[in-house]
Amino acid sequence: MDAVIEDKVYQDKILVDVSRTFALTIPQLPDKLREVVANGYLLCRIADTIEDEPTLSLEQKNTFSKVFTQVVKGDKSAQSFAEDLYPLLSDQMLPAERELIQNTSRVIRVTHSFTPPQRAALERCVRIMCDGMPRFQRSASLKGLEDMTAMDKYCYFVAGVVGEMLTELFCDYSPEVHENCDGLRKLTLSFGQGLQMTNILKDIWDDRERGVCWLPRSVFKKAHFNLEDLTPNQYSPTFGEGFQYLISIAHTHLRNALDYTLLIPAKEVGIRRFCLWAIGFAILTLRKLHHHQDFSSGNQVKISRRSVKITIFLTNLAANHDRVLKFLFNLAAKGIPLSPLETSHISYGK
Repeated sequence: MDAVIEDKVYQDKILVDVSRTFALTIPQLPDKLREVVANGYLLCRIADTIEDEPTLSLEQKNTFSKVFTQVVKGDKSAQSFAEDLYPLLSDQMLPAERELIQNTSRVIRVTHSFTPPQRAALERCVRIMCDGMPRFQRSASLKGLEDMTAMDKYCYFVAGVVGEMLTELFCDYSPEVHENCDGLRKLTLSFGQGLQMTNILKDIWDDRERGVCWLPRSVFKKAHFNLEDLTPNQYSPTFGEGFQYLISIAHTHLRNALDYTLLIPAKEVGIRRFCLWAIGFAILTLRKLHHHQDFSSGNQVKISRRSVKITIFLTNLAANHDRVLKFLFNLAAKGIPLSPLETSHISYGK
């Protein structure tokens, strides 16, 4: 078996181990997109692992992030990168994440097998992510982010830039999709932010255990709540006021995500499913957060396997029926507040 083919088989295997959600959604994509999107996700996961490793100093994280950017571009050895980083990973990282780092060279060989436009999209995503995430890690604390502008920027570096990568890959794949590329580009950051904000809200307690908070201080200050006072099982209505506002913003972004998906031609059912499943899981999570703002663990607001199966079943049936998709979204989002989006101050990557 050709080495790159073996690496692609490995890529499919490790994807299942490091992400249940993307292991579900990525296989829905057409074959020519599936491999490159899976590879892009794994590259982002390696970048995340560098940032998430608690025993690395900020200087080490910054150095490894810069080296990894060069590895993806082909200017540095993937094997040397892995040999330097792997021994430094602690048991706090999942075994699959440590294995992924150990096999970086296999992932990179797949990266370098793609077409120039595909490689350019992947390289740009990793470069911007690896440049942006360390900025926030340097100031991460339980005080939270300064304001919504800071939250917008954080969401861009960890999710919005991934959305830009996906949009470029989708437009490169299909001439029909490319016809709507301008519209997709206008909505792609909102799509990423909706998903990331939902994750931030769901993971507030897990993040606090790691000593960080990604909520915007200014939002809670308006409600007269100090984020440093946030404590499990001691719910404050003033905290709930700020939390509810963030739910409403995330909801608005997810509506833009649906608009994005409806710009994908109906015949591209695989791409639509990939997007719709992510949107469905997110809006159902937002609904749980809206009804259980006093939750004290991420498991309390995790959607059930039954909800996952129902989401998959219904979106598969309705994937090429826009009116039905809008109806299903409105049904799932019933009762969740909405707020208009302020002008974005995101510093876009080049």
